[in-house]
Amino acid sequence: MKRTAGFIVLLIGGIAAITAFIAPAPITTKAALGKKLFNDKILSKNNTISCASCHLPEFGFSDTVAFSKGIEGRATTRNTPSVLNMKNRPYFFWDGRAASLEQQALMPIAHPDEMGLPIQEAVARLNASSEYRKLFLRIFKALPNSKNLGAAFAAFERTLETDSSRFDAYMDDLIAFTESEERGRKLFISDKTKCFDCHRGPDFTDDQFKNIGLFDGYALNDSGRYLITRKKEDLGKFKTPGLRNIALTAPYMHNGMFQTLEEVVEYYNNPGAFVLSPININSTLAEPLSLSKQEKADLVAFLKTLTDKRFQKQR
Repeated sequence: MKRTAGFIVLLIGGIAAITAFIAPAPITTKAALGKKLFNDKILSKNNTISCASCHLPEFGFSDTVAFSKGIEGRATTRNTPSVLNMKNRPYFFWDGRAASLEQQALMPIAHPDEMGLPIQEAVARLNASSEYRKLFLRIFKALPNSKNLGAAFAAFERTLETDSSRFDAYMDDLIAFTESEERGRKLFISDKTKCFDCHRGPDFTDDQFKNIGLFDGYALNDSGRYLITRKKEDLGKFKTPGLRNIALTAPYMHNGMFQTLEEVVEYYNNPGAFVLSPININSTLAEPLSLSKQEKADLVAFLKTLTDKRFQKQR
């Protein structure tokens, strides 16, 4: 009898321990609340999509199609960018229309072709939820409002930094690159390709706007940064994306026109072979690079070293 009672006590204790282990951690920080909101469909007009519907974690928090689908299957007009490594960016979106993560976070919620929910209504929904009222009161000492909603999202996105790639290990002298990776690295920073002119710094972006030749005013007619500034010199310019985890985030460019890194390298090798009459193209892309087949492969090999190890384990 004692043995049976002891077994029952141990069993109950074991179940409690397992339950405690697998139970979701309590949400006590702005970032944890932001993560919950990022994955919650409550912030879309018809409760069908969340931020995570288009920013897929396994694909570097980007999408796998040229144009994501918002509510009611409405297509967006630009490729969904990754939200990784955004902590130190001075502006957001392809055209830089948001000046902070807090501001950026709310725009897709209100956009009619994305989540389609006016922010006032989003806040009202959160206030109608006893769970979210408790969470916001616990963390912000205030009920949900547009300011702390943006702050929660921003806090979560600031945790999405990656610095544990093969490239980082190489820079820390922990590994050696393959011969192809090393050739690609040298080519990337060379005067021949000038990749490093725009893709530099810890996240491989100069945080500037460039016209890389994907605007001709006809077939390619997204004016980009010009729509924000109305400055002629900004016609066809888009934000230089960071290259960390770039191997995960296909398709590429603001319009998702390239499916592979090989296609991207081929484009930069000779933009004129793709767009016959580009308008306002950056002068550094005026002449073909004349890369060999091996050089192209080496550049791709180097770009793949920028994938963080957490994603390498997933794939």
